[in-house]
Amino acid sequence: MTMNNKEKQVIDKEFKLTSASLRNKVTVFVIMAIIVIAGINAYITLPKENFPEVEQPTVYVSTTHPGNSPADMESLITRELEKEINTIQGVDNIQSTSVQDYSAIVVEFQVGLKVDEVVLAVKDAVDKAKSKLPEDLKTDPQVIKFSFSENFPILNINLTDPSKSLDQLNEIAEYLEDEIEKFSEISKVNIVGVDEKEVEIKVAPFLLEARKVTFNDIENAIAAENITLSGGNVIADGLRRNVRVVGEFTHPKQMEDIIISKEKGNIVYLRDVATVEFGYKDKQNYARLDLDPVVKIDVMKRSGENLLIATDKIMNLIGKARASGRIEDTVKVTITNDQSKDTREQVSSLGNNIIFGVILVVTVLLFFLGTRNSLFVGMAIPLSMFMALMILGLLGITINTMTLFALIMALGMLVDNVIVVVENVYRLMEQGLSPM
Repeated sequence: MTMNNKEKQVIDKEFKLTSASLRNKVTVFVIMAIIVIAGINAYITLPKENFPEVEQPTVYVSTTHPGNSPADMESLITRELEKEINTIQGVDNIQSTSVQDYSAIVVEFQVGLKVDEVVLAVKDAVDKAKSKLPEDLKTDPQVIKFSFSENFPILNINLTDPSKSLDQLNEIAEYLEDEIEKFSEISKVNIVGVDEKEVEIKVAPFLLEARKVTFNDIENAIAAENITLSGGNVIADGLRRNVRVVGEFTHPKQMEDIIISKEKGNIVYLRDVATVEFGYKDKQNYARLDLDPVVKIDVMKRSGENLLIATDKIMNLIGKARASGRIEDTVKVTITNDQSKDTREQVSSLGNNIIFGVILVVTVLLFFLGTRNSLFVGMAIPLSMFMALMILGLLGITINTMTLFALIMALGMLVDNVIVVVENVYRLMEQGLSPM
């Protein structure tokens, strides 16, 4: 069979990838099957979150030192830390803030450095500066990696019950905290609305003076009594057993029986010069929902983990706690700031756009180009989406607002291009060219 001039012209412009695909149809079908399976698997397993994780080489150093003015915090802590941190290679900018009882330093590194490496470098610098910090500093400086997903909660669990005290609600919150932290997708959980408790020893100065006892005597007596010691090992019945002397207090009232002085046979108990009370520290935070006090649980997700799976596990945990009675029926559990709702809607929107895009395009082309050509277009749309999801999975990119927007935008471009290509092939075949 002789080729006409049009076919010779087309062969001169041959695209080798297309020609190779036409000559190896079985291979193409196998590749298509692999893309479909890999794409579906990627869609199911890819982590889904609200916002993409942008790693910024920024480190936050915070130090608490109660009882010091901003000027003292600046001279005693902030400057000493800045001197050591400034020696780290790659530091781009250092910003510090010193206020009453608190010092904050933000260290920005040059773009391109690994976040984990710069965090270790800052920790080493802080350790070197500890010898120059005040000796009465009770807590070491905290080095925090700036991470959007790990520092902002994915949801808040609010517990409220008019018939229960905040202490009772706090017990439920602590149970949920322990269980939620077991999930691999969760980095940390914070309880807000309930302050820590402390033991208050209110000393009467006149009684203290009358019994010739000082504050140091009280402090030393409590420190000596509230301690657990190891007594070594004892062999009994052929077995080596560990001896442990437990002396820590289990209830504040036990402290009233501490002997703080016994000079010349006069025994002075703590209850003789002071009263012991167990209460809350100064109010540090408040949690309100609909003007009612609540105990709030902030849940932070680990970077790169699946937001939807984490949320589902938390909801299942709350349901099981309800069924088992750990959360009573009178306790109202309210979920706020749930980021998974927007993520679910966006993922669902992508699926709906793909389905409706296929239906509309196939329906329109069915009337103009025939059944066969319209089905080619219908196959190209989901196949391209599966290929894109497969590539996202290979690159380790999560499904989030940015990637979903890009996929939906690319879907519209894909439909236009597919229609143009198929219509052009249809036109050339109408002019007499063979399918090949």
